[in-house]
Amino acid sequence: QVRLVESGGGLVQAGGSLTLSCEASGRIFVIPAMGWYRQAPGRQREMVATVNNGGAIEYADSVKGRFTISRANGANTVYLQMNSLKAEDTAVYYCNAYYYSDFKETGSDAWGQGTLVTVSS
Repeated sequence: QVRLVESGGGLVQAGGSLTLSCEASGRIFVIPAMGWYRQAPGRQREMVATVNNGGAIEYADSVKGRFTISRANGANTVYLQMNSLKAEDTAVYYCNAYYYSDFKETGSDAWGQGTLVTVSS
């Protein structure tokens, strides 16, 4: 099993910044991709940003230019730097990792417990 632990959420005023962190631990052979998703009240969970081992990064259109995802080479930690926050960024943010516990096994998804980000206008 792989466990993801997130930190860094909280309350911030519109225009402010927050940085989320997520560390993976457990039976890990390799984590090809990590990312951040969010779910606002009454809405479906949506992708915010993802990064793979090759360095390819994808952002949701709504956060491009404001959020930055990063992950050190080979590290099992991913960060999300969020700048110029807006009220519509308010949501529970979840860390995701697509991992392999063994080179012979198929890949699996792990999710963190979520961290609440509240942006006051």
